[in-house]
Amino acid sequence: MGIAERKYAQALYDAALDKECLAEVGEGLDDFLEAERKVPELATVLANPELDSASKVALLDDLLAGDQPLVRNFLRLLAEKERISAVEEIVREFESLVAAGEKRLRVALTTAQELSEEEARSLVSKIEAATGRPVEARRHVDPSLLGGLMIQAGSLRLDASVRGRIEKLRTELVETRS
Repeated sequence: MGIAERKYAQALYDAALDKECLAEVGEGLDDFLEAERKVPELATVLANPELDSASKVALLDDLLAGDQPLVRNFLRLLAEKERISAVEEIVREFESLVAAGEKRLRVALTTAQELSEEEARSLVSKIEAATGRPVEARRHVDPSLLGGLMIQAGSLRLDASVRGRIEKLRTELVETRS
């Protein structure tokens, strides 16, 4: 992520914090990204360098007429400054700032099979107990893990997967043969 994206995310975070509307802004941004996913033509039009920024702003005005004003104005600004194609990176940085401000720990849980809601809650509770912080977990399934799980929080990664254990064993065997 570039410096500009971080600055935009920080400015939006500061404005939302001042207006006490972090949750509403987050929801509005999520809704916009979801709309881009559901209608890929929207992202294509907004990223089109041949379309002038005034046309992009007009399109956003029509789409976001009833949305949270800070979100609407922010997305308009991104379109005016030709940064709307970076909105996903900016939103991710904004979410990181919100999580850090709330002292929430964001983790990615990767398992070989889908976890039940009860298993996921139990795992998140254990992480919260170990860290003393509320946890926001995103779950992923990767059958190549074979079993077990991987937990990633920022740059910290815990690999308790079967695949990870096999790789570790393979490395140890190669090192002892040398």
